[in-house]
Amino acid sequence: MPLYKTLNPNSQTTVKIWKITESFDELKKDIYLRPECEARVSRMKSELHKRGFLSVRHLLAEFGYTDADLFYDDNGKPHLKDGKHISITHSFTFSGVVVSDTNVGIDIEKQREKIGVIAHKFMEYEFEYLDKKDAYYINKLTVIWCIKESLYKLFATPGLSFLQHTLVIPFMMKDEETIAWIDYNNKKHRYQTTFFEFEGFTCAFALPA
Repeated sequence: MPLYKTLNPNSQTTVKIWKITESFDELKKDIYLRPECEARVSRMKSELHKRGFLSVRHLLAEFGYTDADLFYDDNGKPHLKDGKHISITHSFTFSGVVVSDTNVGIDIEKQREKIGVIAHKFMEYEFEYLDKKDAYYINKLTVIWCIKESLYKLFATPGLSFLQHTLVIPFMMKDEETIAWIDYNNKKHRYQTTFFEFEGFTCAFALPA
């Protein structure tokens, strides 16, 4: 399937999402990979991971980039050679890429009940406004996880903890946006976050507020 969704949250930022319906061979057909990336794909044991990797390259092509335009720093954060900011995500049958003139992070997660079991591992403050009896409890947990993962990717700083250093301001599912904070090394960083749901998945992305 070609491009699934494109969003333009502002004039400097574009989000593109791909629904992965193609086979590995179909995805590989029109994509050039650097030798090191070819080797990386060949080492992947999961067919789903291989297809996710290639779908991201198709998204890069939608932005006018190739595999050669992408590189990673020592903290594992992706960068583009032209200096624009990029963040990448894939989960099961969806992948996403956001490109912006400012620092940015994105995450996609499948909505699953088991997130309730690990909620205490990634949030504390947020329990103050969440209600386990809320019909949207799992949805809200998934939004919070996606936002915090987006912040983690954006900040790309060793030692950053979801539990200790990030928080998400109360929100309603219908809002599709909220403010989030990183409080790290006695400095507070404020971010505008956007979230939305599709086909049992949640996507969130974060930009400096």
